[in-house]
Amino acid sequence: MLHLIPTPIGNLADFTFRAVAVLQQVDLILAEDTRTSSVLLNHYQIRKPLSPYHQHNEHRVTDHLIDQLREGKKIALLTDAGTPGISDPAFFLVRACIRHDITVECLPGATAFVPALVNSGLPFNRFCFEGFMPLKKGRHTLLTQLSVEERTMIFYESPMRLVKTLEQFIVYFGADRPCSVSRELSKKFEENKRGTLAEVCAYYREKGVKGEIVVVVGGKENNRKEAKEKADND
Repeated sequence: MLHLIPTPIGNLADFTFRAVAVLQQVDLILAEDTRTSSVLLNHYQIRKPLSPYHQHNEHRVTDHLIDQLREGKKIALLTDAGTPGISDPAFFLVRACIRHDITVECLPGATAFVPALVNSGLPFNRFCFEGFMPLKKGRHTLLTQLSVEERTMIFYESPMRLVKTLEQFIVYFGADRPCSVSRELSKKFEENKRGTLAEVCAYYREKGVKGEIVVVVGGKENNRKEAKEKADND
């Protein structure tokens, strides 16, 4: 069996009792970064063989892992933070397991975009998750497509590219489009900055930014509804 284990996105106390129990029973733990995962495992006194599994070696090692799983071994997959497969390695191994009739179990747990979406103040009954956008090729095409997206949109971004991305959002979505930027979720210096794209962009252009970033942007239809509600109230 392959176990996908969500890991805390910041606060180690967000790890579940069930995740600890599963990790204590497996034969091997795969980690996106063994140094990062070692901190978590040592915190919970989990002593199991640890092996790297990331985007640079997944094609090379997956067949060997499938052989071990077919022999009856239990393997757990961790990523640095959040749920494996959500902008992190996992899909390639999960697909291979399914092809070989190997049971895959994904535990519920932490993922960064859910708290960012829920506390954004934007509609979350319907949304689309875009993760990290392409840096160059395909970026213009994607932003053009998303400019008419009516659902709330969620993006991951690095601190060094946040301001540039917000500036591009202004060009494609409009300066008055509502948005929320969440950083360092579950950590001591958690911050949720809400406002229009122009307001939030100006804030981070002046302040600078550090930490893990989730950007939530209102959809086109949501924006029209807010404008109508404001006009009705006026």
